[in-house]
Amino acid sequence: RNLQAAEDWYRARCARLHERAARSQEAVRASRREAGECRRQLQARLVEMESLRGAHQSLERQLQELEERHNAEAAGLQDTIGQLEDDLRNTKNEMARHLREYQDLLNVKMALDIEIAAYRKLLEGEETLFNLGSGGLPSLSSLPSPTYSFQPRSFSSST
Repeated sequence: RNLQAAEDWYRARCARLHERAARSQEAVRASRREAGECRRQLQARLVEMESLRGAHQSLERQLQELEERHNAEAAGLQDTIGQLEDDLRNTKNEMARHLREYQDLLNVKMALDIEIAAYRKLLEGEETLFNLGSGGLPSLSSLPSPTYSFQPRSFSSST
C-alpha cells in the first residue's frame, strides 16, 4: 500500500510537475515571442531613428544653406541700398547745384530786365525830347518809331 501510495503520489507529483513544466515552457515561448517582437520593434525603431536622424541632418544642411543664401542676399541688398543712398545723395547735390545755377541765372535775367527797362525809359525820354525839340522838322517826325529788341547774351558758368 505504501508503495502504491508513493507511486500515486509520485505520479501525481510528476503530472503536476509536467503540467507546470508545460505551462512554464508555454510561458517561456510566450516570453520569447514577446522578446522577439520587442527586438523587431526595437530594430524598426532604430531604423526609423536613423532615418529621422538622416532627415534631420539633411534639413539642418538645407536650413544652413538657406541662411547663407539669405545672408548673401541681405548683404547684396544692403550694398544696393548703400549705392542707392549714394546715388540719391549725389542727385540731391546735383539738384542743389542746378538750383543755385538757376537762381544765379534768374538773378542775372532780372538784373538785365531792370537794365533793359531803364534803357527803354531813357530812350523813350530821349525820343520825347527829340520829338518836342524838332517841331520845325516835319520830315523827321514822319519816321517810324524805333523798336528795340533784346538779344540774349550767353554767359559761361564757372561752377
